[in-house]
Amino acid sequence: MRMAGTAERMAKNQKQVAISEFFEKNKHFLGFDSLTRSLITAVKEAVDNSLDACEEARILPEVRIQITKIDDKKNIVELKSEDNGPGIPQRSIEKVFGQLLFGSRFHAIRQSRGQQGIGITGVVMYSQLTTGRKTHVRSKIATEASAAIVDIGLDTRKNKATKSNETREIWELEDGSFKEHGLEITTRMKAKYQKGRQSVYQYLRMTSIVNPHADITFTDPEGQVHHWARVTERLPTKVESIKPHPHGIHLGTLQRMCSESTDSRMTVFLRNNFSGMSTRAAKELLQVAEISEKAKPKSLKPEQYRALLEAFQGERMLNNKPVKLLNPPTNCLSPIEELLIKKGLSKTIDSRFVTTMTRAPTVTQGNPYQVEVGLIFGEGMLADKPVEVLRFANRVPLMYQQGGCLLTKAIESVDWRQYGLDQAGGRGVPKGPAAILVHLASTNVQFTSEAKEALADNSEVMDETRKALLEMGRGLRKHLEKKKKMAKTQEKFELVNDIIPAIAQKSAEILGRPIPELSGSITKIMSAVIAESETLWNKETKQTDISITLFNYTSRARSYTLLASWPEREGATMENNNTGGRKEATGVWAWKLETLDPGQTYVIKFSLAGLEKGDWTDTDVFFRGSQDVIGATKMDEKLLEEIRRQEAAANGDEEEEAADEIPIEESKPLPAPEVPPPNGQQTLFGGGE
Repeated sequence: MRMAGTAERMAKNQKQVAISEFFEKNKHFLGFDSLTRSLITAVKEAVDNSLDACEEARILPEVRIQITKIDDKKNIVELKSEDNGPGIPQRSIEKVFGQLLFGSRFHAIRQSRGQQGIGITGVVMYSQLTTGRKTHVRSKIATEASAAIVDIGLDTRKNKATKSNETREIWELEDGSFKEHGLEITTRMKAKYQKGRQSVYQYLRMTSIVNPHADITFTDPEGQVHHWARVTERLPTKVESIKPHPHGIHLGTLQRMCSESTDSRMTVFLRNNFSGMSTRAAKELLQVAEISEKAKPKSLKPEQYRALLEAFQGERMLNNKPVKLLNPPTNCLSPIEELLIKKGLSKTIDSRFVTTMTRAPTVTQGNPYQVEVGLIFGEGMLADKPVEVLRFANRVPLMYQQGGCLLTKAIESVDWRQYGLDQAGGRGVPKGPAAILVHLASTNVQFTSEAKEALADNSEVMDETRKALLEMGRGLRKHLEKKKKMAKTQEKFELVNDIIPAIAQKSAEILGRPIPELSGSITKIMSAVIAESETLWNKETKQTDISITLFNYTSRARSYTLLASWPEREGATMENNNTGGRKEATGVWAWKLETLDPGQTYVIKFSLAGLEKGDWTDTDVFFRGSQDVIGATKMDEKLLEEIRRQEAAANGDEEEEAADEIPIEESKPLPAPEVPPPNGQQTLFGGGE
């Protein structure tokens, strides 16, 4: 009897905890675990919401952040965030800001910054918890003349908003005009502003790199204004929601989907509710799971759920092979793309060399994802310090837990010594005047915690990221080797051009004879084939003009195929390509030169249309041939095959052989090479012919 009474008393003391009350007592889960971090988290949530709202409404974002110190002794600061997004209707404000787990993205399978509907409500909660004040919200939508005003708090026991001072007003701007649409939030919290690597400034700087279409202004507590202007008018690709893929389904999810289904038969259920599901695949899955095609989803038994899931995962096979499923669509992803990564990096870091790489979309556990990397090298960065690591997930900077992040581990797994950077023992983050960017775009980013500060381990994503970094490293090595060889060649050429003509002139004066022809002598001394490329923006035509000049300073005729990179993936078109050539793969064009005699020069010229100024500043030149070409890189045929493979994968081609069957344009015969002027007076490094 005594034990029964104890059990009843213990049962009476058990209470259900509201999700908001749980997070109130465990605010560190949301990133509010220190004063400096809390401020960055609040800014992050506000900016993420602004960028997502603008992009969904197809509006070029303008985001303004202002931080003001209210009480230094008590560490009270005020955060004001304003954007030009579509705004929020008055009836929805209390749910968006005052109810945890309220949002439009949790059930949508697509790339987005926010998912759970926790972020901005967490800011409201933290503000209320540390200062007792509500968050002031002003929202203007385009269809209404005035803006809605309300102060929002949070009843954590009921997970419900509390409102006060609700009214409307005309939103007038500083210049006297009126706001058409947008949102402004003002909140006070206990937090601390600091400078350095983990700061609001650094977060906004990193955000501007991977959101080059955004215009971001930050006014710090000292009143200093920092502005990151947009560098492109092009909005990110609009993403579409997709259905779940069988490879990413769990048993409980499958049971719920079947129990809620109104489909009359299992084949219809599979086709209607999953991506990558053809009629053939649906029938084969049901066959190996031993489920009738005519069975109703609601009528399945527990053992049938498990059998179907085993068929999804390939544990049950048909003719000793797993049922083949199509990959899910990739229009749910919106990568930054190579040109815009270059622009984003270049606007925040001063350097002359930038290389970027966007891998083709792929799938892990039924979730589409895409890896992008970038490396900026050279001026303005310290050579004796670790490189700056810039980590991003769905265009959001990752500021903390760098050492425990999958993206950092991928960087550390590469031996950067072979690519020109210092790295003790070939492990860890390398040293050198560089910054390395890694971005993961995915429909389901797996973080190590709710604070979304680092990516959890995943072997498939790790391998894909490492492949991208290795390819980018090869680009850096080629750049450094090319730069070194060109510097030595230039020095030799200048010496030869200075000394030999002077000796010839002096000898001719002494002997009373004419100055001899020197081009043959200079050719023998140089004994090299040299390629020089020049990429310039043409103000008049609004195009990028490219010239590639090949010099044969050897004593025998040479035969080459020259190849050049160009931004075909980014929508550029090739114009004025009078030398013809052919397409080798996406973004690679080739010209075959049968004969280049000693002392001859050959020039290839073309223009790129459809780009903006600064989009394309450097053209990589490759070659096929027996004699090395200084200033060009021997074509890596394996790399070319990888490009073709990715192109085939991007086009949804299931045949592996298709990667070797890229259609090429008919080659045009190349015109005869030009002979340089006599006496060694041709200009090698001036970009001329």
